[in-house]
Amino acid sequence: MFGPGRTYIMNIIVLGYIVRGPLGGLAWHHLQYVAGLQRLGHRVTFLEDSDEYTSCFDPVRNVMDIDPSCGLAFTQRVFERLGLGSDWAYYDQHKQRWHGPLGAAARKVCGGADLLLDLSGVNPIRSWLEPIPVRVLIDTDPVFTQVRHLLSDWSLGRARKHNVFFSFGENLADRAASGCTGPDDGFCWQATRQPVVADLWPVQPPELPPREACWTTVMQWDSYKSETFQGREFGMKSLSFKPYLELPRRFPAGTFELAMPVNASAALLRERGWRVVEAQAAAADPWAYQAYLRRSRGEFSIAKQGYVSTRCGWFSERSCAYLASGRPVVVQDTGLERLYPLGRGVLTFRDPDEAEQAVRRVNEDYAAQCAAARAFVEEQFDYRKVLGDLLRAIGV
Repeated sequence: MFGPGRTYIMNIIVLGYIVRGPLGGLAWHHLQYVAGLQRLGHRVTFLEDSDEYTSCFDPVRNVMDIDPSCGLAFTQRVFERLGLGSDWAYYDQHKQRWHGPLGAAARKVCGGADLLLDLSGVNPIRSWLEPIPVRVLIDTDPVFTQVRHLLSDWSLGRARKHNVFFSFGENLADRAASGCTGPDDGFCWQATRQPVVADLWPVQPPELPPREACWTTVMQWDSYKSETFQGREFGMKSLSFKPYLELPRRFPAGTFELAMPVNASAALLRERGWRVVEAQAAAADPWAYQAYLRRSRGEFSIAKQGYVSTRCGWFSERSCAYLASGRPVVVQDTGLERLYPLGRGVLTFRDPDEAEQAVRRVNEDYAAQCAAARAFVEEQFDYRKVLGDLLRAIGV
């Protein structure tokens, strides 16, 4: 019993990244875990940690520093607007101070927790989290996570603070059957995917006539440096993008738009016919992000080269958001054919010709592809199935 007249199944801590990254798409990735677990009858507390380094992004000032004030205000607004309650807190290691409505009680709540879900492993497992009996690491950046464990004792030590392991790289769970060639870090990875609370994503007709709307995505050219392990490079989108740079010239001007940090790479893309807009305008908060997706014809997206070359089976939480908005996605293949029924709502490609064909196929049957997109996310990513499968696999 955790409140007046309220009984919960479990007390779950979701450890994530919203205060330090107050952006719409990143927030949705975490919030759907919180909302989904709440709807399944659990008490859910969202916790975040500053860590030891300069980690707080302030999109208003466009700086990275240790001041969490922008992210704290963002998180408060988001939790209130979505009706997620006041069970969240942020620990500022730099000032050794708790923030948020649950800050004063955070350690006590952790002491009574049954389960920890650590999304992406971007928070340290502090002393108040270690006693939680089931500590789950959810790897959302497959291949790169495993390489870091193999190259860095620090990363490996953080991972060993957990005792159950899941990955968005679903093919890591069965390398023999899937043909996945990602490095093996010795952990027993199980398959999982992004949960989607579909009723938080109202489907609306395109604001622009379909033929005028762009194919879009929200991305980074280089999220971080490529990794090399045993002589093999695992690269970013910048590496995957090279064969597709000229793709816009096969279509009318303005067909493709990229929401990304406008930097030197943006000039290269614009020269090849890609429209580039500032990512912050498309993802300032969860509702601006939803509006941007709804204005899109669909998502056209290149994947990190490391995902593609290893056929790890990664599927983007961002693509889930497009699908939930009733927008089809055309995405670079990462070994998805054994995992999903492709061709309606979700189409994949392995080279520029296949990419062109997929876009044209959607254009020829657009209304049906939009309907299939929403059906796809409800069938494959519904929070009741995804989180239910995860909890059953854990045995709690």
